[in-house]
Amino acid sequence: MEARKTQLLRILVVILLQHHLQISLILVDATSNVHIVYMGEKKYEDPVAITKSHHRFLSTVLGSKEAAKHSILYSYKHGFSGFAARLTKTQAEKIAELPGVVQVIPNGILKLHTTRSWEFMGLHYYQSSKNLSTESNMGEGTIIGIIDTGVWPESESFSDKGMGQAPVPPHWKGICQKGEKFNSSNCNRKLIGARWFIKGIMDMINASTNTDEYFSPRDAVGHGTHTASTAAGYFVEKANYRGLAAGLARGGAPLAHLAIYKACWDIGCTDADVLKAFDKAIHDGVDVLSVSIGNEIPLFSYIDQRDSIAIGSFHAIAKGITVVSSAGNDGPVAQTIVNTAPWIITVGATTIDRAFPTAITLGNHQVLWGQSIDIGKVSHGFTGLTYSERIAFDPDSANDCRQGSLNATLAAGKIILCFSRPDTQDIQSAAISVTQAGGVGLIYAQFHTDGLDSCNLIHCIKVNYEVGTQILSYIRRAR
Repeated sequence: MEARKTQLLRILVVILLQHHLQISLILVDATSNVHIVYMGEKKYEDPVAITKSHHRFLSTVLGSKEAAKHSILYSYKHGFSGFAARLTKTQAEKIAELPGVVQVIPNGILKLHTTRSWEFMGLHYYQSSKNLSTESNMGEGTIIGIIDTGVWPESESFSDKGMGQAPVPPHWKGICQKGEKFNSSNCNRKLIGARWFIKGIMDMINASTNTDEYFSPRDAVGHGTHTASTAAGYFVEKANYRGLAAGLARGGAPLAHLAIYKACWDIGCTDADVLKAFDKAIHDGVDVLSVSIGNEIPLFSYIDQRDSIAIGSFHAIAKGITVVSSAGNDGPVAQTIVNTAPWIITVGATTIDRAFPTAITLGNHQVLWGQSIDIGKVSHGFTGLTYSERIAFDPDSANDCRQGSLNATLAAGKIILCFSRPDTQDIQSAAISVTQAGGVGLIYAQFHTDGLDSCNLIHCIKVNYEVGTQILSYIRRAR
């Protein structure tokens, strides 16, 4: 009898487990995510007819046109055919097998890139010199589209004071789309159009996500403003960062017109939004597209048709639009170059050749050099210098000056030397920790990397490990 009860109990457990597994699979499958249904070259010239065809096509899987309309985020109908829609895994797999579908692509995240400016390529601007920039009339009459994080229209780089009275090129069909702190008055003869695309990224974030973004073409990140001014910014004399590195700022084509397509936000860009930006740019009549974004590593080849930039740029090129993209910022390690489709002009970056040297004078009058962009004046004179581990509550966490690791009594009024540990701390976080402990300055030793951050709260200087070790040796020797 006991054996029979045990057997029945086992059978019941197995049935319950199978039922639970089936319910779990149903719930997983019922979760819809945005997928891009890419259908290649468009079959109709009428955009309305293309959109209707997308609704009819999707309704064969979802059961009704109403369900299809509710599911679709975007119809791609100007440069190519396809749509972005919320689909379950099963629905996406079923659509992928239907005639006319080239590929079904899960909506992924792309990241922002940056690169060096025109002087690196030898395109110095001199009125009397002959080079690619001057021979091309500095881009006059050309419309450059920028797919990025938007634009800060008040920047002097986007003034139209040097554009003369020449009208906007007649083939331009774009608009200046309004939104938060952005309206048609922000456009001019230089900045002739702006649009924004957010449906793809909104599907990937929840309502509690903190953001300082503008729901408009206005740039909250700065990256789009940077890339737009690099491509076509007008001449700005004495441009500088808080008084540092003053000089002439200009784009490669300073007389070109600009059209902005904000498909990237402070948390990234999605394939769905980027493809819609390509689609609209093709419709609007841009002559060149600049796209300083790319896929995350590990990469996949453009020929497997999951690369949205390769897809969008292919159809742009087919319409006579030159597409220029960045090779990425993950080198010089092998197999990190992105945007390798042969129809794209891919621009490789290099290390930054600018430096902001800052002297560190020790008590023995030895001078060592680091870099800093903190420019505020201080009146400390010679100040006590110590190593973070000497004033630590916990030596293991104090090495790179993590918050709460420093003894405030011993740190007060001193300059603190900290050594970075990869992926655990950065100079700005270390500066917060030193400030909270009452320190007045930070020397931060780390591997060499491009770029500098301002610490704002206190003065901080970045040094390499060699200089950091020299300072540590001095601290250990000195009283």
